[in-house]
Amino acid sequence: MNKTGLPLALALCALSAFAQAEQDSLRIGIEAAYPPFSYRTPAGELAGFDYDIGNALCAQMQVKCQWVIQEFDGMIPSLKVRKIDAVLSSMSITEDRLKSVDFTDRYYHTPGKFAMKAGSQLHNPALELKGKRVGVQRASTYDRFATEQLEPAGVEIVRYAAQNEAFLDLTAGRLDATLADSVNTEESFIKTAAGQGFALVGPDINDPQYFGRGAGIAVRKGDSANLARFNAAIAAIRANGTYQQVQSKYFPFDIYGQ
Repeated sequence: MNKTGLPLALALCALSAFAQAEQDSLRIGIEAAYPPFSYRTPAGELAGFDYDIGNALCAQMQVKCQWVIQEFDGMIPSLKVRKIDAVLSSMSITEDRLKSVDFTDRYYHTPGKFAMKAGSQLHNPALELKGKRVGVQRASTYDRFATEQLEPAGVEIVRYAAQNEAFLDLTAGRLDATLADSVNTEESFIKTAAGQGFALVGPDINDPQYFGRGAGIAVRKGDSANLARFNAAIAAIRANGTYQQVQSKYFPFDIYGQ
């Protein structure tokens, strides 16, 4: 090989190795403050249903998960500028978000619910919460629902970077209610010491216009390759029992939903 050919060959080999490494790993965005779906253990390690499902999917696809922890409202912007390859963080599949990203098939589906002081009655939230303060997580489907359905009716909406901040303000009396995923609220608040004296109240909040058809994995618009392999992996882990094994660690019921 001549002197000019050797450097070129080495460069091509390096590019090939880099491309292979890129194909063998996926940078996945996740919020680490949304138990039991995603959270940090006392040792600081990432854990939760989303995290375990993601690792199961990566194992099925034979790729390495590179978890990127960030706040929820920064997920789609990070995906668009290619800081991450996918979002696996309890993100609801909605028509509004489908304008910006593509979604896989759902991997779970649960309704939203209000949390208030135990004994509270709530039949018509827009009417009965008028003049009261309701906390939601910023950029969530609950934020959009509250903005369009509750705020015009006179409900004061308070937005937080993380749902656990809303729970803290609810216990401190700075909120009258919070609206969030029913499982997240039950497991990470109602069943804890901090949630004593509070309960889930009112109707299920699951209008498809706002809450879509469950939680899916977001990928960049047009990323058909990752969309296809994620969908194949979701189907595979549900068929081979892996999904059920992960689910049983966190929930005594079928989180996949109807």
